[in-house]
Amino acid sequence: MPYFVVHEHHSKKLHYDLRLEIEGVLRSWAVPKGPSLSPQDKRLAILVEDHPLEYGTFEGIIPEGYYGAGPVVVWDSGDFELLDNDMTKGRIGFFLKGKKLKGTFVLTRLRGKDKEWLLIKKKDEFAVPAFVMKQELTEKRLTMLKEQPPPCDVDEG
Repeated sequence: MPYFVVHEHHSKKLHYDLRLEIEGVLRSWAVPKGPSLSPQDKRLAILVEDHPLEYGTFEGIIPEGYYGAGPVVVWDSGDFELLDNDMTKGRIGFFLKGKKLKGTFVLTRLRGKDKEWLLIKKKDEFAVPAFVMKQELTEKRLTMLKEQPPPCDVDEG
């Protein structure tokens, strides 16, 4: 079963990185406001470079001088089922089985854009209309992170 991970990334601006294991890599999108369980929320998701699978468990503080310098923690992770994967048409449907994120989601590319997509939660039994995003990184958890370069050198959001 393929896996997904959402990294909470405190670089220049806080954002969340959604990563889906597809075709042997982690397809990745930077989601500025983070994913939502509310079907009313349409979250901008910027397509970034694919990441190697070992990046999925990365947590730490990316040192100054590296792209994306700052703390990174896993906000959620789990298995997922790919329902529809048509990158050329700009539509990916998937069912997440995470600790926080559950149910059917779709990523759809904005018309005329290469890297700008929308992440949308579909209406199902896992939808939470009044969903509120909560950060995972606490002061205590920050003190437990080690400064380390990421396991790959890619440009990401």
